[in-house]
Amino acid sequence: MAFDLVTIPCLSDNYAFLLRDHDSGKVALIDVPEAAPIIAELTTRGWELSQIWLTHHHPDHVQGLADVLERFPARVIGAKADVHRLPPLDRKIDEGDSIDLGALEAEVLDVSGHTVGHIAFYVPKAKTAFTADSLMALGCGRLFEGTPAQMWESLQKLAALPSDTTICSGHEYTAANAKFALTVDPENPALISRSKDIETAREAGRPTVPSPLSLELETNPFLRPADPAIRATLRMPDATDTEVFTEIRKRKDQF
Repeated sequence: MAFDLVTIPCLSDNYAFLLRDHDSGKVALIDVPEAAPIIAELTTRGWELSQIWLTHHHPDHVQGLADVLERFPARVIGAKADVHRLPPLDRKIDEGDSIDLGALEAEVLDVSGHTVGHIAFYVPKAKTAFTADSLMALGCGRLFEGTPAQMWESLQKLAALPSDTTICSGHEYTAANAKFALTVDPENPALISRSKDIETAREAGRPTVPSPLSLELETNPFLRPADPAIRATLRMPDATDTEVFTEIRKRKDQF
């Protein structure tokens, strides 16, 4: 399946993404933190915009929408559960719905936790998931609205995707997430190696997003509350996965 995936740095540490189906030439924009870099990327590539997929209502994911639409009219798609606080939508979607982008199809997942009504988009033929502030590179979003149990359920959905899925998350938080991850999983060789790679990448000004799901499963403590080493570090050998996840999230909030 021929497609293009473009990562666009926005604001101080946000990312937007463009997904283009080669067969049809149709292009989707996932989240709109800032209009100028998105408009510049589309203009440079000579692409028109077909659809805009919104993951959640926070301003740093939608605030560039009006200016992008003025230059590139497109259908705006977002969660029905979040319609009362999203910009006006052309299509309202729920978990289980799908979105056609030429030969590509995106499956909609409810990944509430960071917010209630947060959604992710999984595109099987592109082996890509757009997770914004649910599953992040070496982390997960802060729980502004949802419960730890909700977020853990959401992360389990994403962890169950094929391990060769590319995770397109919403922020360049990976270096800070790595420092925290090492406090709860200090002996993990894959995490130690990844932390060094992240440091090298950031010193060179390279993004650490997207990331492979396989690497998140090896190194992201928020996906690994069942791991005996993490449980030993937390002194929670007999706790449930939800309880361990809750403790990891609490520690990250205080880190």
